[in-house]
Amino acid sequence: MADTHEKEIDRISGVETTGHEWDGLKELNNPLPRWWLYSFYACIVWAAVYWVLYPSWPLISSYTTGVLGANQRTEAIAAFDEGVAGRSEFADKIIAASLEDISLDQELLQFAQANGQAAFGDNCAPCHGSGATGAEGYPNLQDDTWLWGGTLDDIHTTLLYGIRSDHDDARIGEMPAFGRDELLSREEVAQVANFVASKADVETEDGVDLAAGQVLYEDNCAACHGDSLEGIQEVGAPSLMSANYLYGKSLDDIKAQIHAPRNGVMPAWIDRLDAATIKSLTVYVHSFGGGQ
Repeated sequence: MADTHEKEIDRISGVETTGHEWDGLKELNNPLPRWWLYSFYACIVWAAVYWVLYPSWPLISSYTTGVLGANQRTEAIAAFDEGVAGRSEFADKIIAASLEDISLDQELLQFAQANGQAAFGDNCAPCHGSGATGAEGYPNLQDDTWLWGGTLDDIHTTLLYGIRSDHDDARIGEMPAFGRDELLSREEVAQVANFVASKADVETEDGVDLAAGQVLYEDNCAACHGDSLEGIQEVGAPSLMSANYLYGKSLDDIKAQIHAPRNGVMPAWIDRLDAATIKSLTVYVHSFGGGQ
């Protein structure tokens, strides 16, 4: 059949029309660029080749495996197993070595630092901060104030069993609620609080009997915090000589802690993390510089 369509040139664009028209709109005969068509055809060819070489088509209970037999899931599992095997080798060495030996062996130390850093970010940073600088109620691990000691062994024990946790071997040290339980009167709480504040360079109240506060301190607090307010690590009692306190540094904060103390809880990690990870955490935390 002869083509009866007469070529018409659009007067605005100067392009030939195809003869198709919808509601006065005429279709222009603008073919796709050759480079685009060639790219499209190449994609079709590549897709056909991919279907043959790699897994692609789903079946009823499986899928086509492809000529190459490639499987990213299998490769990922193999890479994971290889990583676990490599980690296990070092983990076994970490478990067998003492904390001192780990800190002296450059290869073990490097592994422990990397492993400990990852474990710290996952388990410890929510409380102690990503930089281990702590927050109100959570100790700063970069300074030299350690309630239960900052040696490698001390840190390891704290990590294993926690503080006031539900583990039988947890470190336990609780301060009595002198005000709430009426062990001291409101006036006596104020006196001993002002006495402690005066030793920690915290502003005190006018007219408070500091001598009476000292007597109250000696009778009620010195057994745990020491005669000179130096603290006793064996019972987890902090030094009161500087206002580096967990629950605030003002006189009101000191009063509140004496009246009804807050006793924080650290979980025991012995049943949550493996032995190698706990040792790695110990070395990592000790490396912050605040350890002893």
